[in-house]
Amino acid sequence: MSSTNTTNWYSTMYNINPYFWANLGIGLDLGLSILGAAWGIYLTGSSLLAASVKTPRITSKNLVSIIFCEAVAIYGVIMGIIMSGKVGDKTYEEIMLSYDHALWTGFGLLCLGVYVGLSNLFCGVCVGVTGSNLAIADAQTPETYVKILIIEIFGSALGIFGIIVGIIQATNANGLSKK
Repeated sequence: MSSTNTTNWYSTMYNINPYFWANLGIGLDLGLSILGAAWGIYLTGSSLLAASVKTPRITSKNLVSIIFCEAVAIYGVIMGIIMSGKVGDKTYEEIMLSYDHALWTGFGLLCLGVYVGLSNLFCGVCVGVTGSNLAIADAQTPETYVKILIIEIFGSALGIFGIIVGIIQATNANGLSKK
């Protein structure tokens, strides 16, 4: 028995305001980036504090790992500012004149937020795990510090790659602003 009042996913998605999709993307970008930074700081900080009980000399130079983790949150904030600049102040009538363009801009900003947020989440976890191992290895064998720090820098590049691709993607998202 079929109902005459059925809807499909396309019509449901099509009827949601494009600003919702854009703002959801901004929220996911910020939330996932900050979650990645917090997770990395937790991993690095707990190992750093535990290892510095026996070897206090490692505390100050291993704070670089905490700074790398905090940079992940900053990447998300920078991308959130760029994305919020793409969400303009068009009126309802102006959006309805080019609704498809505005809708795809909203979807584009949603996908952009998911992409940058996930890349920063993974970057934060990667830097956190590497920073944790850096603190423990430095406490045992100080000669390994620079070698593992270089690996941590390469892990931190994941977030930079995410923000670079995000900036490139954001250049074409202009369906919600008057510019």
